[in-house]
Amino acid sequence: MARDVLENKEKHPMEHPQVVVIGGSSGIGLGIAGRLLADGANVTIAARSADRLAAAERELGAGERLRTIVTDVSQEGQVERLFASTGPVDHIVCTAVDAVGAYQPIRRLDLTSIQKLVNAKLYGALLIAKHGTARGSITYTSGIAAYRPAAGGSVVAAVNGALGSLAAALAIELAPVRVNAISPGWVDTPVWDAIAGDAKAERLAAMAARLPAGRIGSPADIAEAVLALVHNGFITGTVLHVDGGHRLV
Repeated sequence: MARDVLENKEKHPMEHPQVVVIGGSSGIGLGIAGRLLADGANVTIAARSADRLAAAERELGAGERLRTIVTDVSQEGQVERLFASTGPVDHIVCTAVDAVGAYQPIRRLDLTSIQKLVNAKLYGALLIAKHGTARGSITYTSGIAAYRPAAGGSVVAAVNGALGSLAAALAIELAPVRVNAISPGWVDTPVWDAIAGDAKAERLAAMAARLPAGRIGSPADIAEAVLALVHNGFITGTVLHVDGGHRLV
């Protein structure tokens, strides 16, 4: 009965589905939240920074269809409070990450600094599955580093790869809820200002010249792919690559 009800809902979606976007205050997450709002969803954005949440709320301007909640997904108590406040929702999308200091040569690996990435992106994903009640789907964010790793990026590659495996395992355990991961390639977001500084434009242009798609991705590209995973009731336990062909070059 539960499976029949779920399939019927996904074939005939509710007018305003309830969606939680974790890490939705900037970059890819903000783009996803905006696209979901445009699609008619009621969206709750959860992120660590109250200032960024306030800025996102001003930018999106969605009125009562948008809520924001300060949440650090690496802290179980905060994740539990988040979903206690939302109750059961239709979909959960997680883009949370804290990669500052995560790129390190393996011989000089500092476990303390890379723990932030593991806590936010992997442990956080587990806590979301533990405490979040989704009627339709959960979508995690992996990344190209799992498939085209770079020197010094072993931890980032490992965590991104783990999310694909986690999605497959949870698709079995949480069925009929669908669980997937999306794997972006290089996307032009504010994080590149911190990564590359004044060399941002040059680095992105060099990658664009390599890619079969001929350009760098945008948050809108990732948002459209997430929307496809949210709406398609026959996709579960998979990784959707949205990387402009980066895995091929």
